[in-house]
Amino acid sequence: MIAQTGACPGPKQLFGIDTPQQKGVNTVETCEKIIDGSVRAVVLLGGNLVRSVPEHRLVEPAWRKLRLTVQILTKLNRTALVHGEISYILPCLGRIEIDEQASGPQAVSMEDSTGCMHGSRGQVKPASPHLLSEPRIVAELAKAAAQSGSKIPWDDWVADYSQIRNAIAETYPDIFHDFNARMWQPGGFHRPLGARKRVWNTETGKANFIAPKSLATDIDVPLDQRDVLQLITLRSNGQFNTTVYNYDDRFRGIYGSRHVVLMHRNDIDRFELKEGQLVDLTTAVDDGVERKVEGFRVVAYDIPEGCIAGYYPECNGLIPLWHYAKESKVPAAKSVPVHVELQHQAP
Repeated sequence: MIAQTGACPGPKQLFGIDTPQQKGVNTVETCEKIIDGSVRAVVLLGGNLVRSVPEHRLVEPAWRKLRLTVQILTKLNRTALVHGEISYILPCLGRIEIDEQASGPQAVSMEDSTGCMHGSRGQVKPASPHLLSEPRIVAELAKAAAQSGSKIPWDDWVADYSQIRNAIAETYPDIFHDFNARMWQPGGFHRPLGARKRVWNTETGKANFIAPKSLATDIDVPLDQRDVLQLITLRSNGQFNTTVYNYDDRFRGIYGSRHVVLMHRNDIDRFELKEGQLVDLTTAVDDGVERKVEGFRVVAYDIPEGCIAGYYPECNGLIPLWHYAKESKVPAAKSVPVHVELQHQAP
């Protein structure tokens, strides 16, 4: 959530609604609540949540017990196949498709990995004349569930997306002032980041550093347990989040498959393995849950001894749900203790 600053009008003044003030749930907490049954419905705007979260062997069976799952998608993915008791897939226009609304062809804003906002217009004919846009689908759902007395002009916003950006700018002028104009300027515009200008919004006015209590992993594995390796997960150049465009990774010289495990040559020798052999990986914890991925090809790589690497999301099933960063609750996908075993071939 972006905090309100100054005397900017809030949602109550602008739209006549009271927005929730309590903290929501993050990914780990969502999975925990799906597993214990306290979350009964999930609506996803894009994304491939089942594939991207840890603890697949617990999450997937629990996900199938959800009463309702709804996905607004540009393409099918694994989560569309692992669905709840009642499931809706709502196909929508992709960003590259021409989005024609009442006021004409629409443009959307996008944020890149550096926090820079750009404008984007679709250039190709939609895959079907019946496809609705994401804003249209969200607006129709909102209208059906809207509070009485809401002043949100859903139909006007769908007719002209620039009006949505005007509302964003009015709500958060420090960040999004002149939104419609600035998103088309060369390079777009950056979300304000005080640290870039050495502005520290702290009580001291200075940058405050927090030291961790320990540099050790929170999974207790004896340091002398030589058969345990630390797994880090990676993304290839040919993927965006869980969307894998090809099976090559030119950054690391991997081609044709993502089911690989990168190992130091000394570790390959120590485990009496050979390059190209298939191995299974299991998480080196004893908490009653089996975590295993199978059929990963051994690749010699310049990686620190005692560490191995594999791809996300193929290795997500090895990450315990309870293994996460203390403050942010981000799954600890860069430090997972595992056993590596030669896959037994059928005679």
